[in-house]
This record gives sequence, structure tokens and C-alpha cells, in this order.
Amino acid sequence: MTGGQALLDFLDDMRRLRRDCPWKREQTHRSLARYLQEESAETVEAIDTGDLDHLREELGDLLLQVYFHAVIAEESGAFTIDDVARGISEKMHRRNPHVFGSTEPTTMTAAEVDQQWQRIKTDEKARRSPYDGIAPGLPALLLATKVLERVPEASVPDATRSTDLGDRLLALVAEAKAAGVDPEQALRDAVRLAVPPR
Repeated sequence: MTGGQALLDFLDDMRRLRRDCPWKREQTHRSLARYLQEESAETVEAIDTGDLDHLREELGDLLLQVYFHAVIAEESGAFTIDDVARGISEKMHRRNPHVFGSTEPTTMTAAEVDQQWQRIKTDEKARRSPYDGIAPGLPALLLATKVLERVPEASVPDATRSTDLGDRLLALVAEAKAAGVDPEQALRDAVRLAVPPR
């Protein structure tokens, strides 16, 4: 199937499952939250292992969560899967003017594109704090990375002079950021090498 027909068929399947399956009928956004977290983690695991068949399967499980939440919202009249797709498409157009606002190929670097994205995002969302819009349940390394990206002038302790483990970890996150390394991914890779899966 091409041209999105499989996505339309799956939407019909989810509506039917929601109507005809007692377990699925009972679910709410809140009851499904843990499954969204689990499927996201399993998708990252598939990426880490490089197993593309596993990645395809996990992306399907993640897509199931997106459609499940959209169908629940559709039932209450809150929004539909089309609203979700339209919203993300509009956001991509706004935040990527170098692609959608131009007929010429971009001469921008990846770093310049990221800076443009962050600037547009900041303009769209009035923030009172660097933590606004960052999920508090993020893993600590990812939380530190996102906050340091938003506040590049943050006062980061000197890892060589501090005896506090938290200070040293924050300094390592800042070091990784300066080197263009994702500390969350680097630590996952290091753990995988230290303790290979059985």
C-alpha cells in the first residue's frame, strides 16, 4: 500500500478496536501514558542496537499510541488525527522557513538551522523560566542538556574543583554539549559496551 492508505486503514482499525474491544474501550489518556513511555524507550533501544526490523516494529507500536490517543480525543470532540497532522505540518513550515519559505536550496549550516529553530520556538512561546515546556520527568542528563541549551550562559561548576557529584555531572553535560555530543546517548552506548546484552 502506498499514498497513506495503510495509515487510513489503521485509523479505521483503531476506531473499531476502541468500539469493540472491552480493554481498549476502558483506556484513557492517563491510563495509556505508561505505555507511551515504554514504547518510546523500546524505540530508543531499537535505534541503539541498529536492528532495523526491530525499529520498524517499535515505530509501529509508537504509532499505535499516537493513533490511540487521537481516537480517544476524537470521541470527545477535542481533536482528530488530522488535527494532529495538520498542527505538526504547520509547525514544520513555521520553524523551517529555509525550506518552506524559499525556492532555493539553503546555504545554512546545520548549526544555523538549529539556532533559527530555537529562535522561532522562543518567539512562539513566552517563557517565564528556562524550565517552561520541558517535561519534569525527563532523564536527568536530558533535562540538564535541554536547560543548558536554553541558558548557554548558565554558571556550570568546574568539575575538577568540585567534590559534589551533581556538580561534576552537570559539568560533564556542559562538556558534552560543547563537544557536540549527546550525553544521554553517550552514556547509553558506554553502558552497552560495559555490560553487553545477553
